[in-house]
Parts: sequence; structure tokens; C-alpha cells
Amino acid sequence: MSKTEGKARKGERLSQLIFEDSGLAKNLFGEYNINLKLIEKALGINIHIRGNRISIQGPGPEVSQAEKLLTELYELLQNGHPLSSPEIKQALRISNNDPQVNLKEIFLDTVYISTKQRRVVPRSLMQRRYVEAIRKFDVVFTIGPAGTGKTYLAMAMGMNLLMKKEVNRLVLARPAVEAGEKLGYLPGNLSEKVNPYLRPLYDALHDMVDYEQVSKLVERGAIEVAPLGFMRGRTLNNCFVILDEAQNTTSEQMMMFLTRLGFDSKAVITGDITQVDLPAEKGSGLVEAREILEGTKGIEFIYFSEKDVVRHPLVQEIIKAYEKVKKC
Repeated sequence: MSKTEGKARKGERLSQLIFEDSGLAKNLFGEYNINLKLIEKALGINIHIRGNRISIQGPGPEVSQAEKLLTELYELLQNGHPLSSPEIKQALRISNNDPQVNLKEIFLDTVYISTKQRRVVPRSLMQRRYVEAIRKFDVVFTIGPAGTGKTYLAMAMGMNLLMKKEVNRLVLARPAVEAGEKLGYLPGNLSEKVNPYLRPLYDALHDMVDYEQVSKLVERGAIEVAPLGFMRGRTLNNCFVILDEAQNTTSEQMMMFLTRLGFDSKAVITGDITQVDLPAEKGSGLVEAREILEGTKGIEFIYFSEKDVVRHPLVQEIIKAYEKVKKC
């Protein structure tokens, strides 16, 4: 790929990029140049296309950002990473949040999770730091709003380690915040009563791995999905353990969970401290754990914000709107 400068109107800059591989350039531009149109609209610039050559004109900083963005996206394609319009949008968001970030470092940090080489890729700089933290530390707390990939990425890392036989079991736990009197009124046996609380964990698993494969792993005990209360009295050796919705643990439950960790095990604790569903008189075990354990050697805390939300774009705006009301 090569770059040249041209003459532009006063206060603007004109840059020309030439992509040697016309096939990759076509993928980069998208069908009917939709990817370039997304970048034009987001950055307020004009992009003109002639074959595999494009001209970018507009304010200097935005043109430089577009150059960097298109160059790195092209390099991703050269590395065999396919690009879709949602990924272009995500790359734009990442670039807007941190213009200096290297997109290759994020998008090429792939977590393979099955024999079919299904993959999960971090979608923000903080998600990449989260994945790195799980690799490096035995206990990782991650705190942030819904839609930031806290549980999904942890589960992908757990499945990756399970498939590579670096751990013997993947254990997924969640507090059933209504596991007192109300649970008793639900129909069915104990498993049927708590299943609604565990359904999101099963949904994430089935999104990554074939249903039949998940069923086999569950049957032989390689994957265990259970209410947090089932962890009491156990020692979890050679396991990857995830505690989801940890903001709804009590102080005693959090202490109980953290002391279950045995040899050659990792634990990831996820939660959103703005969404505590416990009775007012009970403090959140996740909030307390942060106060007590942050800064402890061997334990890492990762914090997500609305900038890291990877669901529908409106989810980010909804979170911002609610946070504004809470601050008032």
C-alpha cells in the first residue's frame, strides 16, 4: 500500500491511498462501498474511489484518522482476518475512543474455542486487556455495565483452556438472588427451580459450541453450571471458574466462593455494581471484595464503561442516559 498527498482547499487536507491487492481493496471498501461510506459519515470527510485507489479529503485530523484506520484494516485483511460492516463500526468506535490504538493488536488477539476453530475476538482495547488479564492472573474481577462482554469473554477463555486440556473442568456459577422463600413456590424440582437463573450461561455456551458437544461435556462433568450455593464445602482444583452476576452475592457468599479455589485453577468474577438486586440491608459482596482486594498481588481488576458495549448501538446510549439520571 502506498500514500501520496494532493492539493486541497484551504483548511483541509487531501490524501491518496493505493491498495496493491485489488481483491483485498474490494473487501475493505465493502459491497457498494458501504464500509467507506460508514467511515465518511463517522469522520465527516469525503472519500472518492477509482479502482483500488482512494482520495480522502477533509479536516487534517480526521483525514489522518481515516488514513490510519484504513491502513490498519487493510493489514488485518492481509493477515487473513475477514471484515464485516459491524466490525468496521466497532473499529471506528475504538479509533474514536483512542486514536493511537493499534487495531491489529485487538482484532488479531483471537481466542479459539472449539475443534472447529470457532473464534472470539476482543472488540475494544479494554476487552483485549481483559483477555490478557485472564491469561496472566489466577483471579480476575471485571466490573462494568451489561453488553461489555464480561461473561462472554470469560467463558470463551474457559472453553479455550478446556479444549486445550489446560484445565479439567469449566465451572459456571451464578447467585440465585431469590433463592429464599420465593424459590420454594416455583413448580418443579430443585434443578427446574434454579434453571431460569442459569439460562444466560447456557445460552452463551451454546452460542460458542454445538449443542451436542455442550451436552456431552456437561454429562461427563467437564462443564458444570450451578447456583453459587452449590459451591459450598468444595475445593476446585484444575478448574476455570466463573462467578457471574457477582454484584448479587452477599459478603459471606463472596468469601465462600473465593476460598473454593484450589491448585492450578483460575477464577473470573463478573458483575455490574450499579445493578445490585439484594435487599437494601445486605451489602454487595462484589463491592466489598473490591474495597478489600484491589491492589492485592496476583489479583487483577478490570473496569468496563459504556464505551465497551458491543451490543446494539442504542444499548450504549441507554446506559449513558440512565447514568445521567443517577448522577442528578
